[in-house]
Amino acid sequence: QVQLVESGGGLVQPGGSLRLSCAASGSIFKLYAMGWYRQAPGKQRETVAAITIGGNTNYADSVKGRFTISRDNAKNTVYLQMNSLKPEDTAVYYCNAEPHLDYWGQGTQVTVSS
Repeated sequence: QVQLVESGGGLVQPGGSLRLSCAASGSIFKLYAMGWYRQAPGKQRETVAAITIGGNTNYADSVKGRFTISRDNAKNTVYLQMNSLKPEDTAVYYCNAEPHLDYWGQGTQVTVSS
């Protein structure tokens, strides 16, 4: 059974930090690269960052130098460390395989506001 459970979102001031976590079912985690995606109100979902099984990473230009994706293969968990947050980072954040599967978890809301 596919399972993706995101957590760690919240309200943070501009310049602050958050660390998102995603627990994925082993059937996904062991076979696929993983990604973090986000969707802001009125906008399409976009890929934020991705990490291969071997640990190679890729980032959207808008978050390079501020966000770091990592994975713990023993825990089937992928993380997104977000620093220097900006109001434009406000969105619901999701994790999924990369490229993504049709199933999506509930996501976690990140709101950057003073």
